[in-house]
Amino acid sequence: MKSEIVEAFSEIAKEKNIEKELLGEILESTILSIIKKKYGKADNFDIFVSMDKGEIEIYQNKIIVAEVEDEVEEISVEAAQQIEPDLEVGDEFIEIIDPKSFGRRLIVSAKQNMNQKIKDAEREILYAEYSKRIGEIIVGDVRQVNRNEIYLNIDRTEVVLPREEQIHNERYRRGDHVRAIIKSVEITSRGLEVIISRAAPDILIRLFELEVPEIYDNIIEIKDVAREPGERAKIAVVSNDKRIDALGACVGMKGIRIQSISKELNNEKIDVINWHADPGIYISRALSPSKVYKVIVDQTKRKAIAVLTEDQISLAIGRGGQNRRLASRLAKYEIEIIKESEYRQIMESKIGGGPGVNNDAEELPKRPARQADGKLDKISELSSSQLRKLLEGGFEEIAQVKDAGLEGLLQIPGVGEKTAKKIIEIIESHS
Repeated sequence: MKSEIVEAFSEIAKEKNIEKELLGEILESTILSIIKKKYGKADNFDIFVSMDKGEIEIYQNKIIVAEVEDEVEEISVEAAQQIEPDLEVGDEFIEIIDPKSFGRRLIVSAKQNMNQKIKDAEREILYAEYSKRIGEIIVGDVRQVNRNEIYLNIDRTEVVLPREEQIHNERYRRGDHVRAIIKSVEITSRGLEVIISRAAPDILIRLFELEVPEIYDNIIEIKDVAREPGERAKIAVVSNDKRIDALGACVGMKGIRIQSISKELNNEKIDVINWHADPGIYISRALSPSKVYKVIVDQTKRKAIAVLTEDQISLAIGRGGQNRRLASRLAKYEIEIIKESEYRQIMESKIGGGPGVNNDAEELPKRPARQADGKLDKISELSSSQLRKLLEGGFEEIAQVKDAGLEGLLQIPGVGEKTAKKIIEIIESHS
């Protein structure tokens, strides 16, 4: 028989991108649940659903008996012979069931059940699709902006950009086009949750792959990435073809490639450096734009000391210690920065002369014990405001402030010359 239900769900199949076969199985399962509710069992029922023809057929198989004890599975010989006179006791009788006979209440309940099953099927389809797309860059339209997350539409699918995955200094408005990377896909109590990110290091890698053909073609390889989203990033690359300059290819003619990537990430400053297998050379490059005099590496402890002239110290540390932090994360070494004059003083104080020049094996020089070494929060003369600004700027140690000097402190947001001089005066009083 023709069924409006089948036709309606065929339309759903098109809209939800659900295969007709799967929808047919859902419909068959739903009808089976109605039968169980009405008759208490469904063992002797056959259901045929044709999504293409728009037909549902329900058959109830009964055994002809002289006296009926089970109305679901049996039919009297008299009742059967009224339809087919040649039938006898023991024969099988097939009764065609009209879906309308189930009653309005059962049909409404089944419809709700079916809608839920369709949602579950759609969720599983989307989960399978987006799980394969993790790490892919997508473009979505902002649908809703909340305090802790932003909801976007991508191909009629809602995705979430949480606060922690946003670039902190970006502002979004409804209708904006946003480019992000698919970070994770989860099925939660709220349903399917596709998490996207603009803060993950992987988006920087994907953007370089899109902008630099040599990376996409594996001629140039990205070895490491370190980011402070929206502020600064460092990316280490190496060329697998000696004829290709990795640095030049990534920057592009007149910087056009790197500028395009930077603009996409809210003008994030991006340092591209040539990767090197030697950790001393690599760390030296990671601390660019400063010029490093010497790097001493302890590979066992993953620690390094970078020695720089006094005029390069503030560049190596960067605003609020940012340059050193990124260099440490890029090279995967804990990096300490000291002045060249201090390094010479340490070496002269060592018994047995010069230190040697083996970056891989040289023992890290130990600084002479100084009263100034220690945590900033131990200095009671620093006001809570001064201490907070120092900590927010990445300064925790007294020695860090001394290394940064006046110029380094002036890079901290909210710290003016007067405040910086006062802090240095307090620090010096503890030396």
